[in-house]
Amino acid sequence: MALKDDLEAEVAKIFREQWSTRDGQVVPTPGDIKLGNDAVKLRGTVLYADLSESTAMVQSKRDSFSAEVYKTFLHCAAKIIKEFGGVITAYDGDRIMAVYLGNFKNTNAVKSSLKIHSARRHIIQPALTKQYPNESFTLKHVVGIDTSDLFVARTGVRGDNDLVWVGRAANWAAKLSDLPNSHATWISAAVHDKMNDTVKKAGDGQNMWEQQTWTAQDDARIYRSDFWWRL
Repeated sequence: MALKDDLEAEVAKIFREQWSTRDGQVVPTPGDIKLGNDAVKLRGTVLYADLSESTAMVQSKRDSFSAEVYKTFLHCAAKIIKEFGGVITAYDGDRIMAVYLGNFKNTNAVKSSLKIHSARRHIIQPALTKQYPNESFTLKHVVGIDTSDLFVARTGVRGDNDLVWVGRAANWAAKLSDLPNSHATWISAAVHDKMNDTVKKAGDGQNMWEQQTWTAQDDARIYRSDFWWRL
């Protein structure tokens, strides 16, 4: 069959077939979902942690230096995410995506973000400065977090496929991580309103969050913070 005929047949099949869906209790892997119109539905919280200004770094620094920055940031973020029950679903260049489930998914995602910020400031940057004392590079990052219903399907071709996460949280978390790095954490109102007070106020009672209006998303209410939790 010619490539064009094969593509036309598969596209028509995807649009024509009915979906088989089921509620999930755990974050699925590609092997848990069929390649056809099969999906798992979840209520989850999505975290995106993204290095800032990485394009400029790659263009101006040695390849090995940039790779070390990528590796140290993603290693620390991954370890912290797993410590708080998050499941890593993707590494995408200089960013990492994770999904949290359960009754404390919003609080755990925010705790992860606050500790990723701490790791960047108190572990990665000092180690970088010690190793490269003449290097003026300052590492920056942003974490975006949102929560919503998620529709998880499997996409790609046989032998080369992965999961696609459909739902506002996956989209918004990624977009929130693109907001200014003046604040390391940006979260939706849905996350802020559900998370525990332990991640809303500092030990001295100070509010850790500043409300903002997200004009790019129909003036949605969001929150930002530049606080961190020491590891």
